[in-house]
Amino acid sequence: MTKKKQRNLVIVESPAKARTLAGLLGPQYDVHASVGHVRDLPKTKLGVDIDDGFAPRYVVPREKAKVVRLLKAAAQDADHVYLATDPDREGEAIAWHVLEAVGLEGKPHQRVVFHEVTKDAVLDAFAHPRQINERLVDAQQARRILDRLVGYKISPVLWQKIRRGLSAGRVQSVAVRMVVEREKEITAFVPLEYWTLDARLAKAKGDGTLTARLAGLAGKRKKLEIGSAAESDRLVALLRPALYTVTSVRKKDVHQQPAPPFTTSSLQQEASRRLGFTAKRTMAVAQQLYEGLSVKGAQIGLITYMRTDSTNVAGVALSETRDYVAERFGASLVPAAPRVFRKKAKGAQEAHEAIRPTSVRREPASLKTALNRDQLRLYTLVWQRMVASQMADAVYDQTSVEIEAQPKEGADRYLFRAARSFLRFPGYRQVYQESTEEAETEEKRPLPPLAEDEELRLQDLLPEQHFTEPPPRFTEATLVKAMEENGIGRPSTYAPILSTIQDRGYVEKEGRALKPKELGVVVNDLLVSYFPEITAVSFTAEMEEELDEIAGGQREWQPVVRDFYQPLAAALSVAETAPRVEEETTEVCDKCGRPMVIRWGRFGRFLACSGFPECKNSRPLERQEEPVEATDDICPVCGKPMVIRRGRFGPFLACSDYPTCRGTRRILNKVGVACPECGGDIVAKRTRRGRTFYGCANYPKCHFTSWSRPLAEPCPECGGVIVAQAGGKAKCLKCGWHGSASKRQPAEVKA
Repeated sequence: MTKKKQRNLVIVESPAKARTLAGLLGPQYDVHASVGHVRDLPKTKLGVDIDDGFAPRYVVPREKAKVVRLLKAAAQDADHVYLATDPDREGEAIAWHVLEAVGLEGKPHQRVVFHEVTKDAVLDAFAHPRQINERLVDAQQARRILDRLVGYKISPVLWQKIRRGLSAGRVQSVAVRMVVEREKEITAFVPLEYWTLDARLAKAKGDGTLTARLAGLAGKRKKLEIGSAAESDRLVALLRPALYTVTSVRKKDVHQQPAPPFTTSSLQQEASRRLGFTAKRTMAVAQQLYEGLSVKGAQIGLITYMRTDSTNVAGVALSETRDYVAERFGASLVPAAPRVFRKKAKGAQEAHEAIRPTSVRREPASLKTALNRDQLRLYTLVWQRMVASQMADAVYDQTSVEIEAQPKEGADRYLFRAARSFLRFPGYRQVYQESTEEAETEEKRPLPPLAEDEELRLQDLLPEQHFTEPPPRFTEATLVKAMEENGIGRPSTYAPILSTIQDRGYVEKEGRALKPKELGVVVNDLLVSYFPEITAVSFTAEMEEELDEIAGGQREWQPVVRDFYQPLAAALSVAETAPRVEEETTEVCDKCGRPMVIRWGRFGRFLACSGFPECKNSRPLERQEEPVEATDDICPVCGKPMVIRRGRFGPFLACSDYPTCRGTRRILNKVGVACPECGGDIVAKRTRRGRTFYGCANYPKCHFTSWSRPLAEPCPECGGVIVAQAGGKAKCLKCGWHGSASKRQPAEVKA
């Protein structure tokens, strides 16, 4: 008698992952996708029984009824069911919901977990199945209930006090608060004047010059503050006749370690800076790389699980990477021992793995025909970061010099410092270098050979005025970083948070920067006024820690939810008495004579009668016509003068005869200097990363560019274009002339 073959049903979340698993497991496994969650709280009501220990009332959404039917049919014919959803809390909760919705309690079922969709990892996971982790399910269930309580209890307050359709979120509202408060800091910022003083010095004997900066008084740690032009002038007069002597020359090797492999947040940050990806786009592409793509006819996962806050790497992956580095770059590029990184962010789950290639031997160049542009760029980033993390340090030769200036008058000696750092051994930088939000400025010219007690000759003193700058607006990258550092959200929530606050109209992008919209400010101010604890960064971070404790088995979920709900209920009762958010006007209702007020509606602000609901009179808020600015430019369509108008993407040139003529042109930021190659206008431009450079307006016919700003005056020797350089210097692009730029004004920017 032939033994009947066992039929195995495997349930995952996505069809792409199902296709990859089907190819790895073989015909004895029937793989189906749940397409995400199959159960949730109802959309039309709270769905949480507050009086019954916050018991959730889950339903199968109408759009998931067919999926559940198909899964039930597949389960009936199966001898064993494997729940292979993602290896995090949400994946655990999806597995539990599938179990409940499909009715698998009486059917042999087990949970399998793997962090990469490769044959070895998948087969190992199926060889070591386990039961559903109820603690992880409880933690995710608590999060869902907390979010529902905030959304369904606070959102109606926003409807009553501002307008219908608004919504609040437990974590999203905190993210909006961070953006709004940063904007308020910027608005309230008062710049302070300060000065720096550089000394350009030359060796008394032999060739060699250097520039050193005034640091303070010799022998005192306190930094010298120069707060005004008068103080700067006093120091220049005092130090010009001073005697300059080298008092210290220190040389040392500086080792720079590579960055660890990616976590979710660091991947989102780096993809934003390097590739210009939003967090949502990054996670969508990473999901494709994780779930599997067709490579040389085989469906395989290319990176490990992309929702993680750990920098741990499996031992087998470390060994493979070190072997690859030795073969590809040489043994000298392999550190003595594998690098082990420890995550410092709050709540990091060290049991997880970092995001890495499933095999570093699968080089990006070998995947060019298998991946689309976004997939290849993100995979390359992940691959480079992992390989570099197991390479030798970069080594710099660093020289630092201290110089004392002894004025002829007074006993005080002044300390100047200069330092240079040069790459001697590139190490991991051959493969990858971490980018930053800040522009890097580094003096490239080496220091001349100097000795202690050597006297130097002053060539010039270069004072420069500066003003303190406000904190920068958040970008998606820096907001994710701030949320992670403060323990707000978790890897699976960063991208949805950023998408939600923009989709709701609370925050908008201005370039790469996140700026609160007026509605976002109004909503935030109301929430902070009446729900200060719930929208506090520290309170939200503590709640995340409590969810982690539920997942770890240290706490039960119902008391955590109850402790959260009690202050929420108290705040709700106070918020009900809050006045409606509206703005008084001098307008009078033409129907009942009452004053008109400005309120918020679906399409923005409008005028409404203060006697509402007795009087329902309303009308649009008249928009003030934005003033236009005349220019000397001529419309390329009709030849009439053009004016400057403001549009969705900033100022632009438009025909003064609009709407009869719709001629437009972008505004060129001319610097008032002619291009040395073709005679066209030189204009200020920006790179994709926001760095300013100067190029010919006739591009692509003319390719002239300069990173330095052209100055208005021509070169005194050849009449060519001179550009500003650091330290108040200037240089000619044609003949190489060098001189002082202190009296030469930058070219005036013109439209």
